[in-house]
Amino acid sequence: MKRQDVREHVFRLLFRVEFTGIDGMEEQLDLYFDAPSDDDDEIDSNFSEADNLYIRKKYEGIAGHLDDIDRALNEASKGWEISRMGKVELSVLRLAVYEILYDEDIPTGVAIDQAVELAKKYGQDGASAFINGILANIARLQGT
Repeated sequence: MKRQDVREHVFRLLFRVEFTGIDGMEEQLDLYFDAPSDDDDEIDSNFSEADNLYIRKKYEGIAGHLDDIDRALNEASKGWEISRMGKVELSVLRLAVYEILYDEDIPTGVAIDQAVELAKKYGQDGASAFINGILANIARLQGT
């Protein structure tokens, strides 16, 4: 499975958690792999064991760093606390911030570009510019 598809699956999992709460993360993870959605032909839902493990690892990494990720978002989003952000935008941002701060395999520019693409696909009008601006601030604050 392409990294882009993996990233989209992680985004979808994070989006689900916005409705169930952080305590539902583990349950959502199990449900996601037990009954993958066939309603989107654009994304591969045939998980190999390696895909499953990689998605779980990234998802659990985000869960483990969620407080730090949210703190970084609040610092970088000047005037926009995460509680005011849309669920799609917050899910995209959390994924990208995790990749920028903790995933050494993903270059910062790639994390930002892929987040912008997810925002264009799933977000509201203007979401991609909003996300690009916040992630650019995070990259600047991190010195990357």
